[in-house]
Amino acid sequence: MKRNSERLDDLRARLREDALERGISPRDVDLLLSDLLEKPIAFLIAFGETRVDAAPVEALLARRYAGEPLQYIRGRTEFYSRTFLVDTRVLIPRPETELLVEAALERAPRGARVVDVGTGSGCIAITIERERPDLRVFSVDRSVDALALAAANRARLESRVALATSDLLSAIDGTFALIVSNPPYVPLAEYEQLDDEVRIHEPRMALTPGPRGTELIERLLDEARSRLAPNGQVILEVGYGQEAAIREIAAMKQYAVDAFLPDLAGIPRVVVLSADAEQR
Repeated sequence: MKRNSERLDDLRARLREDALERGISPRDVDLLLSDLLEKPIAFLIAFGETRVDAAPVEALLARRYAGEPLQYIRGRTEFYSRTFLVDTRVLIPRPETELLVEAALERAPRGARVVDVGTGSGCIAITIERERPDLRVFSVDRSVDALALAAANRARLESRVALATSDLLSAIDGTFALIVSNPPYVPLAEYEQLDDEVRIHEPRMALTPGPRGTELIERLLDEARSRLAPNGQVILEVGYGQEAAIREIAAMKQYAVDAFLPDLAGIPRVVVLSADAEQR
């Protein structure tokens, strides 16, 4: 018997209580135990008499208590009912971003070309391609490290997404029916006030583009104008309180706001834009 072993039910109760006292969800304990034992969470409840070594899960929980996101500790997260690998090279996919995917799936013409700009883990592009295999989906990011992880997710999920290193659209050819992106949109001052769990651990370049928060969106709309197919659209995730600024930028750059879609909290989260054909 291992010196540091405990009954699973005793260990689980002790660690869940400790997590709660530290302001961490007790479910994090269950998920980490499930990962280490390679058993479903139901096993933790049904087989509490099992003896387990406490040290490995305590080491993982020490990282959690230090502020490291659970998704990075586990090395994966769920997005649109699929499991994606994640680590500190990429932003952790948020549930709100599924709204961006849904907007793209609803609007993409059959057989169309779609590009995901700033793909990170690849969750947007790969999900769109897996849900709509008729589409030709391209995935670009300026970070080679992020693309390496996107490639791993592409292989795991048997996706046909084409990956390319590109600063926005500069290194990819052709026109697209949809240009989609979850760009960095947090204004710098707000970024400095983010929780440590986000600000310290997630990549800064994926969170803030500069003082206004809209700098990359402005650049992308400039480049997108000549890259949209007839009747093409740009679909972007944007931040809390940015609707007015985005509408102003769209008007200035002569894009029509076709829709502003709210997330589950009622926050305008995804904007659908089309360019004035005469200005292309």
